[in-house]
Amino acid sequence: MAVVTYLPRLLPTLFLSGRNLRPIIIAWLRLVPPAVLAAMLAPSLLVREGHVDLGTDNLFFWAALIAFPVAWKSKSLFATVVVGMGLVSLGRFFGVGL
Repeated sequence: MAVVTYLPRLLPTLFLSGRNLRPIIIAWLRLVPPAVLAAMLAPSLLVREGHVDLGTDNLFFWAALIAFPVAWKSKSLFATVVVGMGLVSLGRFFGVGL
């Protein structure tokens, strides 16, 4: 299992080490982590019970919608997580999205 996990990480590093990449490839590679994160988060934020839910009772969606500008402006994972968790906690305390 360790080999199967480690090999996909090692091969690109070995293949690309010492090579100069085109600026467009570097720009594209910088967009991969945000795209993967968005692909993982979108279903958990937008889909409930098999349907897209943008209603006022979708607490996680609204907390993420408010936390996104915090992440964009502060570029701080800590601040984003604190704001998101705080909003979800407040929403649950006041009975939103139960």
